[in-house]
Amino acid sequence: MTLPHPELGAAWRAARPRPAGVHLDSAACSRQSAKVLDAVAHHARHEAEVGGYVAQESAEMLLQQGRSVLAGMVGMAAADVAFTESASSSIRILLDAWPLPAGSRVAVLPGEYHGNLAALTHHGLEPLLLPADDLGRLDLDATARLVRADPPAAVHLTVVASHRGVVQPWTELSRLCRATGVPLVVDVAQALGQVDCDVAADVVYGTSRKWLTGPRGVGFLVTRPAFRAGLRPVQGDPDDALSYETHDAHVAGRVGLTLAIGEHLAAGPVAVRERLAGIGSAVRERVADVPGWTAVEPLDEPTASTTLTGPDVVTAHARLRAEHGVVTTLCLPARAPGELREPVLRVSPHLDVTDADLDTLVEALRAG
Repeated sequence: MTLPHPELGAAWRAARPRPAGVHLDSAACSRQSAKVLDAVAHHARHEAEVGGYVAQESAEMLLQQGRSVLAGMVGMAAADVAFTESASSSIRILLDAWPLPAGSRVAVLPGEYHGNLAALTHHGLEPLLLPADDLGRLDLDATARLVRADPPAAVHLTVVASHRGVVQPWTELSRLCRATGVPLVVDVAQALGQVDCDVAADVVYGTSRKWLTGPRGVGFLVTRPAFRAGLRPVQGDPDDALSYETHDAHVAGRVGLTLAIGEHLAAGPVAVRERLAGIGSAVRERVADVPGWTAVEPLDEPTASTTLTGPDVVTAHARLRAEHGVVTTLCLPARAPGELREPVLRVSPHLDVTDADLDTLVEALRAG
């Protein structure tokens, strides 16, 4: 299979430092461009020169541009965006401010990420399992019956799971939630940058370090005004999204995320999604010829994340890195305790992957 938009892959590759090996782990942490790295370093130096808060003031116009563009990617406005430290911190900030009574039911998929489940249960909320098929994809008809018959306090949906590159039908779920008045909270940490996330939701949150290829230590929480009016932040105006930002923040990282988003838009989001989907298909097609290894996702699933099952996944993950310089993710069952029953190997290349990189992966898996 020929990877689509080869010129985009070449440009993405040229913009980044040369990797020390084969990086197939973007669903964990992508490689930043040289311009993003330089921007982060420049702001850190500026803090040392003029002071952190003065440097932040000088960057505020750029950060506001970042909020505006990020908001547009998820169908909201700049005034709805709060920068945070991660997706995990975003859901905690949200739940700290959301006065849901203890025991309230929040609907989730069986494959929900363990960190999100922990945040819900820590706040005394009860996860209510939504119906799903064997791939973990939401069963819309059954969900509609469940939500209409006995509406939960909210629906929490992770658009693309951490352990499986399957896109959930969240456009249709959004319509259902609007029709029934059930708040929809969406985790786009594994989706934004590789999946179109411009769909109506009450809350959208995610991270910088994955498919947006921004710095670690930066995330975002985006809330609609009507929903935000019912929140109770620790301090500040509940109607003001900035009330949910950390005062003592890694501003340099936020600057880096803003530049990374600009690079994503300059590359063309549609072309980016097409190439990433093609990369995922290419991985699955090639691995299909490797004895003992199987891709969980359908061949044409429009993501660049592929979940592999095979012989002794734990040892294979370590061997790929140590003997072949191939970086992947080992997903243990605790990552998605409601769905995973055994360890799986996650392969998640970004735009800069080459055919030679994929050949290296296949040859390493064959070497057993």
